[in-house]
Amino acid sequence: MAEPVRKARRALKSRQLAHFCLVAVVAVVILLPLFWLLISSLKTSGEYMAYPIQFFPSRLRWSNYLGILFYPPFTFALLRTFGLGISTAAITCITSAMAGYAFARLGGRSNRNLFVVVIFLLILPNIVMLIPQFVVYAKIKLVNTYWPWYLAALGATNPLYIFMYRQFFLGFPKELEEAAEMDGASPFQVFFKVFLPNAKPAMATVLIFAFNAVWGDYIMPTIYLNDPSRLLGTFLASGFSPQYRTIFLAATVIYILPVFLLFLLIQKNIQKGMIFSGLRG
Repeated sequence: MAEPVRKARRALKSRQLAHFCLVAVVAVVILLPLFWLLISSLKTSGEYMAYPIQFFPSRLRWSNYLGILFYPPFTFALLRTFGLGISTAAITCITSAMAGYAFARLGGRSNRNLFVVVIFLLILPNIVMLIPQFVVYAKIKLVNTYWPWYLAALGATNPLYIFMYRQFFLGFPKELEEAAEMDGASPFQVFFKVFLPNAKPAMATVLIFAFNAVWGDYIMPTIYLNDPSRLLGTFLASGFSPQYRTIFLAATVIYILPVFLLFLLIQKNIQKGMIFSGLRG
């Protein structure tokens, strides 16, 4: 009996080692471009363009970061995009949660029919809606403003977020809702006092998705703003002169950081939200 057990343990360790090596290779493939970006952002333009390739700078030039942070067009675009992303993401978290709560806890045939529409919109490419939306916003004179972003957030227009909240709220015990109703709570009070405070995993997931949708967006600023460079993604897409290439790389690192840090802060809640939203039907 001892020999088969040892063989099974050796086989298990071999599989674990193989899995570890596979994960390590994937991690290197993913992280190597980011490492190269970070190292290159600390070089001079001459070192960056040198041939043969110079992997490491002669000294770390943090002045690249100071130069771009104190460049007013970049700074204003950074603050403007961050403010727009956080505010619209916060609004989206609430409005999508309200829609998800309605689909999860308020019964009826019409409710089910409307949810079928949400599922249909979930598989419909967003690009299909761009022209109709632009025509509507142009007719009500909201082009070249930030209202298209805020109206989209207020209207809970992303069916994925509604679906995630709906799946999450389906798992709430019916007794919690019944106890609140027996105390005289209205559906709005039940939502704001019982469901929403306990939906932090789903809220964290929607928050990072909604923020990244604004932070990394290139299409909407190009369509709705006369000067797309007012937002950071389109500002960076406009490019820099060759002599400022390493400063552009520093700007790219700064562009990545907010989403990365936000994900690190709420990653546990995101994992819970994704798991629970996917398991409940």
